[in-house]
Amino acid sequence: MLTIERALVEKIVAHARADHPDEACGIIAGPIGSDRPVRYVAMTNAERSPTFYRFDSQEQLKLWREMDDRDEEPVVIYHSHTATEAYPSRTDVSYASEPNAHYVLVSTRDESTEEFRSYRIVDGEVTEEEVRIVDSYDA
Repeated sequence: MLTIERALVEKIVAHARADHPDEACGIIAGPIGSDRPVRYVAMTNAERSPTFYRFDSQEQLKLWREMDDRDEEPVVIYHSHTATEAYPSRTDVSYASEPNAHYVLVSTRDESTEEFRSYRIVDGEVTEEEVRIVDSYDA
């Protein structure tokens, strides 16, 4: 189960809507082993595409080094789908390389609804998980 603060969900959805019709992407880092998403980082979709995303390699390298220095890991890796449901594509699955991460997808295909879903992707196997949105981790 992914437990995530409402403010972080709102940031992800706002980023996805702002980048529409292109896919948006980013991560939420947290302390290693905590499974707690804390530090939101919107990233650049180097592909600038409505059907595909790829982190900018320089930006990703800088961020992963920064996380190492801060004893963090990517707790959430997110991106949007602009015309399809919030479910990982074959390409998404093939690029999933963080077995401890929650892979969040947001669909921006319908402006009137919010489709926010989370998955675990390990060794090519996709498992949807419950998303628990809280006002605060301390509440």
